[in-house]
Amino acid sequence: MIRTKTNKALEKRERKGAGDLLFLGGVILLAAYGLVCVYSASCYNAEVQYGDAYYFLKKQVIGFVLGLAAMVGLGFLPYQKLNKRWVGISALAVSLVLLALVFVPGLGKSNYGATRWIGFGSFTIQPSEIAKYGFVLFTAVYFAKNPARMRTLKGVLPVLGAGLSICVLIMLEPNMSVTMCVGAIMIGMIFLGGASWKTVAAICVPVLFAVPVLILAEPYRLQRLSAFVNPWASPKEEGYQLIQSLYALGNGNLFGVGLFNSRQKFRFLPFAESDFILSVIAEEMGFFGVLALFALIGFVIWRGFRIARNCDNFFGYMLVSGIMGAFAVQSALNALVVSGCIPPTGLPLPLISAGNTSLIVTMSGMGIVYGVSRHNAKEKKHKI
Repeated sequence: MIRTKTNKALEKRERKGAGDLLFLGGVILLAAYGLVCVYSASCYNAEVQYGDAYYFLKKQVIGFVLGLAAMVGLGFLPYQKLNKRWVGISALAVSLVLLALVFVPGLGKSNYGATRWIGFGSFTIQPSEIAKYGFVLFTAVYFAKNPARMRTLKGVLPVLGAGLSICVLIMLEPNMSVTMCVGAIMIGMIFLGGASWKTVAAICVPVLFAVPVLILAEPYRLQRLSAFVNPWASPKEEGYQLIQSLYALGNGNLFGVGLFNSRQKFRFLPFAESDFILSVIAEEMGFFGVLALFALIGFVIWRGFRIARNCDNFFGYMLVSGIMGAFAVQSALNALVVSGCIPPTGLPLPLISAGNTSLIVTMSGMGIVYGVSRHNAKEKKHKI
């Protein structure tokens, strides 16, 4: 009864122009829960490595505050101001430049054999996180100017060129997981925009053939694939991370060992606070805890695509679809990696994993989605 009254009150406020507050609340709740998870997963490692159990939490709080400010600011920005050709081209250009700067000596920062960050002193950013949404904005602007472009392969070529350029730069870092994510976003936006099945097939078939070639081209990818097929063949090397993740999942059982009581976070599981934070959540909260988390993630995704469906213009529809598609794809890929359904790759769980660039950029994108919902609500109000 209380929930029904609350939902009705929120929907009434939405009709008055407040926008989708259920969506906004879900995003903030996920990001706030992420703070708790980051502290739990990182406190021991932070104490050992930095002498401060709150080291990663402090950084995540900064990202949360900045992300919240960006989300509120963009939520009240008339999103149609983004529907300009120069804005779309600038978003793509900035994305490509930032990705290229990763390879500039002195600027690019390497870790575990990959160069994925730009560093200015103690400040670092991950350009691939920005590039995902830069590509979404470029694509939304391009197709909104002439939706008929999507009906032909020729009309889709500029989007393919932009997406492949970003994918190539990300792949060179190397970062296969984000490359897959951008590729999925590209195909998803083309499909949701109304492209014919022939056009989608003409894009997907070469991509499917390219995947095994890319795996064979790099020895480390073959090693990861081998570890995925049989992690116990190299339990102290390539298979180590997946095995530790599976230990965490198994130890969590149905109800978990309790918040802050994970054992794998005691430096057994690498990247426990970032790429594999879901493993720690599963160990502490159990199967039902993970189920509740993904129910909330699914709720946010549903409300987001609902906002896209209710949008009265093609630009807003494509922009929101792209942002929510990126969030959905990345969430799914992270869960599949952690559970051993696909080969291990470095991909954070959005809004939950440690990492300020991912958190701020994702919350900014969600702010744009909320802004579109406010526009939708105002349009309905005027019609009434």
